[in-house]
Amino acid sequence: MIEKPSYEELEERIQELERLESDRRRKDEQLIHSYDLMDYIISHAQSAIAVFDRDFKYIYVSRRYLTDYKVKEKNIIGKYHYDIFPDIPQKWRDVHQKSLAGEVLSAEEDPYYREDGSIDWTRWECRPWYEYDGSIGGIVIYNEIINERKQANEELRKSEEKFRTAFHTSPNAININSVEDGMYIEINEGFTKILGYSREDAIGKTSVELNIWNDIKDRESLISRLKKDGVVENLEADFIGKNGQIKTGLMSAHLLRIDNQDVILSITRDITEQRKLEAQLRQAQKMESIGTLAGGIAHDFNNILFPILGYAEMLLEDVPCDSPFQNSLKGIYTSALRAKDLVKQILTFARQENSELMLMKMQPVIKEALKLIRSTIPTTIEIKQDINPDCGVIKADPTQIHQIIMNLATNAYHAMEEMGGELKVSLKEMEFGTLDLINPVMKPGSYACLTVADTGKGMDKTVTDKIFDPFFTTKTIGKGTGMGLSVVHGIVTAMGGAIHVYSEPGKGTQFHVYLPVEKSLSQEQAITSKAELQGGTEQILLVDDEEAILQMERLMLERLGYQVTSRTSSLEALEAFRKNPDKFDMVIT
Repeated sequence: MIEKPSYEELEERIQELERLESDRRRKDEQLIHSYDLMDYIISHAQSAIAVFDRDFKYIYVSRRYLTDYKVKEKNIIGKYHYDIFPDIPQKWRDVHQKSLAGEVLSAEEDPYYREDGSIDWTRWECRPWYEYDGSIGGIVIYNEIINERKQANEELRKSEEKFRTAFHTSPNAININSVEDGMYIEINEGFTKILGYSREDAIGKTSVELNIWNDIKDRESLISRLKKDGVVENLEADFIGKNGQIKTGLMSAHLLRIDNQDVILSITRDITEQRKLEAQLRQAQKMESIGTLAGGIAHDFNNILFPILGYAEMLLEDVPCDSPFQNSLKGIYTSALRAKDLVKQILTFARQENSELMLMKMQPVIKEALKLIRSTIPTTIEIKQDINPDCGVIKADPTQIHQIIMNLATNAYHAMEEMGGELKVSLKEMEFGTLDLINPVMKPGSYACLTVADTGKGMDKTVTDKIFDPFFTTKTIGKGTGMGLSVVHGIVTAMGGAIHVYSEPGKGTQFHVYLPVEKSLSQEQAITSKAELQGGTEQILLVDDEEAILQMERLMLERLGYQVTSRTSSLEALEAFRKNPDKFDMVIT
């Protein structure tokens, strides 16, 4: 017989059932709330999200999914995914099956081809979701259309590619250095070309370690200005290349932040050749100014010298050969001739001396000059020749070419006089383009290159900067006047050529003379012979504003038998001629 529960026991059971029912209702409410919350979260997610069961029917979708895949009006919840998208590629079917098998698959950039032929770039992830018992309940697909980001990344990639191309192909030296330790982070090919350091040489080292700065004060100035202003424009400095050569650069630098690192971006333009050309132009202008002054002085000196030579020559003719005055007169005449030669050099330097230009080949003149040099210098100096017989024709005065060779060879001899050495003279033809020209007066074309090199004492930059200045010399008294190289410079420049010197103390000196080559010998000029002096009895009207020259010329002409009327004023001479025009057979001015 079953024992009936007591009233108290029934009341307890009823209360327990009520409590259980209350818990169930609360859990149902929580479950409904969780469902609603998840539905709300998924529905309002910024990404396109779809949740499927194992049969690949829709459980949840986000509004973004409905919009992105244009299924807002199809009420897809509970429907089979492949019915909604019957033409879905096999690729996606495979992804879905792998995910249902437990795999998590994703892609950062993947094209989605629409029916209208357009393409959307997507970022997606497909992963399984699990039931309470641990079994796979279906899959979740997260998808985001990233067209704008893809376009931004593509534009960034193109921009970076343009920067990378500009960085590495720029002819300027570009380098990026760390602010913290000054080490090179990156350099471009222009840096390597200008200074000779490869990436392996420079990356991880500082400019101080590479000894790039010719004057460390320039680096200190750069750092100081960067700290103050964050930017430096057009800092001119000299840099030492890997091979030891000095390069002049115009640098601009900026403080930047790249990849969370403070760096210095520097761009340096090589202006070495520009500065050389500017120096040559200044030298040419200086030489022209000095030449104008020297030419004026030389003309005045010539006016003084001319009657001295004339009177000395007449006295030598008049004084008997056994006269004690003969030697004195010869001394006066010889000294005057030397003075005349010096005046000629000054006028040549000033480009005011007329030259007899003709089309000529340099080879015979060079060989003749070297024979003369060989006979006058000691055997401790060896002469070597490398004369190209095919070097072209130039238009020049042979005497001046001889003068150039003798002057340069004599200088080389003096540089090797004490210790001996090697004098090498070479001639070859070179082609110069517009960018190759080393002097403002040069023009593109073919040039005969005469090189005179010695192994003597050499010169430092201070001396080489002045060697073409008139009257500058490093020789002892009696070894030169300091006009030789000035004259050579004047001759070469007047011919449209250039002269360049390279020298180092203890390593000798090289002079390179460049003279323009002519096309042919068809215009060769004839050399006329000088006529012998002849006397006469004709009437001559002689005009000169220098009284001393006038008297000397009058005396010379009268010694030759001519009848001379002299005037120091052109107006007086004109008046004399007008009064008696038939009287004069010749007018000399």
